[in-house]
Amino acid sequence: MNGREFLLQAIYFFLYVGLQVVFVRDLEVFGLAFCFVYVGFILLLPIETDRVLLLVLSLAAGLIVDSFYDTLGIHAAACVLIGYLRPWVTRIITPRGGYEQNLRPTLRYMGNEWFFSYTLILIFLHHLALFLIEASQWSLVLPALLKALCSTAFTWTVLVIIQYLFYGQKS
Repeated sequence: MNGREFLLQAIYFFLYVGLQVVFVRDLEVFGLAFCFVYVGFILLLPIETDRVLLLVLSLAAGLIVDSFYDTLGIHAAACVLIGYLRPWVTRIITPRGGYEQNLRPTLRYMGNEWFFSYTLILIFLHHLALFLIEASQWSLVLPALLKALCSTAFTWTVLVIIQYLFYGQKS
């Protein structure tokens, strides 16, 4: 990662995490769907990001959100999980011909089908881990699963809207 790329990623980090803690923190739909837009930072890091760096950045994003939500590491655990699983998910859904060097997994560059499957899988895994840890009782597994599904749809919709608004269309 060169200096320009590092600066760009730092800006994205502060934008996504800042957006989460300032604007999206109290955004919910019927107490079932919560928006965790900060996972977009982890999802949109370049595909070939070093695994250790990916885990460190995931942990940092989760800990910052945890500090504002008073959740004692729940977000950090869920973020580290998707940071850990991301390389396997990208390997499973690798397009023909592989990936280009320093490719960012955006809707613009990867296309609808790839981007939708990639983001839906990882957002669902993040939300499922988050709500299962929060539930901490077997009797709350089904409500946690329902929250994970609804929140995945909500977060995914917001991230797709951000993609269309700020990342532009393929030329």
